[in-house]
Amino acid sequence: MTADTEKTTGTGGTPPAGAEAIKAIPVRHYGRYISAVIAIAVLVAIIYAFSQGKINWGAVPDYFFDNRILKGVGQTMLLTVVSMLIGIAGGIVLAVMRLSKNPVTSSIAWFYIWFFRGTPVLVQLFVWFNLGLVFEYINLGPIYKNYWSDFMTPFLTALLGLGLNEAAYMAEICRAGLLSVDEGQTEASHALGMSHGKTLRRIIIPQAMRVIVPPTGNEVINMLKTTSLVSAVQYYELLRYAQDIGQTSGAPVEMLFLAAAWYLILTSILSVGQYYVERYYARGSSRSLPPTPLQRIKTNLAPVFSRKGVTA
Repeated sequence: MTADTEKTTGTGGTPPAGAEAIKAIPVRHYGRYISAVIAIAVLVAIIYAFSQGKINWGAVPDYFFDNRILKGVGQTMLLTVVSMLIGIAGGIVLAVMRLSKNPVTSSIAWFYIWFFRGTPVLVQLFVWFNLGLVFEYINLGPIYKNYWSDFMTPFLTALLGLGLNEAAYMAEICRAGLLSVDEGQTEASHALGMSHGKTLRRIIIPQAMRVIVPPTGNEVINMLKTTSLVSAVQYYELLRYAQDIGQTSGAPVEMLFLAAAWYLILTSILSVGQYYVERYYARGSSRSLPPTPLQRIKTNLAPVFSRKGVTA
């Protein structure tokens, strides 16, 4: 090492003791400030516009926990759960049929998905609801026979309209999940003597769940909001009860705001559940799981409490 190098770096290659620390000055992003000001201005303008209307905001808390509203919330959740169960079960069957090497079953699944994804769910609800105009009876032979109007209740209409439509979307989600698993997994399980059904249950589906669960959670939230369409076929759920209360109380717009508030609460709860389900199935895909919201809050508040402890 030369003398000049020793003077620059000091003894042993370490920087000299009197070296000044570099002061890093962050780059100023003026565009962020401008966009924030514009966003606040738009928000203030919207609030001001709504404040000018003759809206009786007091009617919202007055009816928020009304028995009819709570009953509507229960009916909405029931319809969401049962419709999603039909959609998930039908989607799994359709996905397996679509991937089948049998051209008949594969074609049937393709036609089902093509039809139900290509027509609006509201049209499908109206079709099920009005089939009584062309079919006087429903005749299943020795199993069941009855008038169509007695058989096709508003609840059954809603289930068929929402559940069968959802099955078409879940079929594509499940198919994408099954295709995401490497074919070598199937070949290895068959080499070990496992049947196709056992391979599907034990090997393919558990690994496919990482791909299937996130969009399925979105579909559940979307189904909750889609249930509002069944009010058009005389089924009483949250929106229909809110509309009836609005007509009798003279506050129709306020009751729509009330229904929107309930939908926001329900979707927020489902979003939290979706987060933890996705986190559960993410195990093994990464070295460490992302922290939960509670863990993030504790981490951020830890320095604050530690400072208070030192001060005390």
